[in-house]
Amino acid sequence: MNKEELKQLNTTALAYMGDAVYEQFIREHILTKGGTDVNKLHRISTMYVSAPAQAKIIKSLFDDLSEEEQKLVKRARNRKYHTKAKNADPVTYKWATAMEALVGYLYLSHDMQRLTWLCEQAVAIIER
Repeated sequence: MNKEELKQLNTTALAYMGDAVYEQFIREHILTKGGTDVNKLHRISTMYVSAPAQAKIIKSLFDDLSEEEQKLVKRARNRKYHTKAKNADPVTYKWATAMEALVGYLYLSHDMQRLTWLCEQAVAIIER
């Protein structure tokens, strides 16, 4: 997909992809730190991939995003959702979904340098 097609894509679809990409990045990050207990690895990963964590990340990085990225985040955050979050209030859920949409957008636009920057910043924010 080219950038114009991606800009028109439903932000929920971008978040769907971004959720998978971000989860994989986090799993790889955690595995490189060592450990093989899957239950422990899952508990650790939730520190990074929970709605509150993702909302914190995107809010912290918002001013460092390009104008194009900020527009996408706002569009995703302001989208009306027909599902309820299980473990987050609606505002936190919207911010978290906006982060996932940005990850999905960067991945599908093949901007791996920017995607890596975003994920590395996310890890740094959570590990502070």
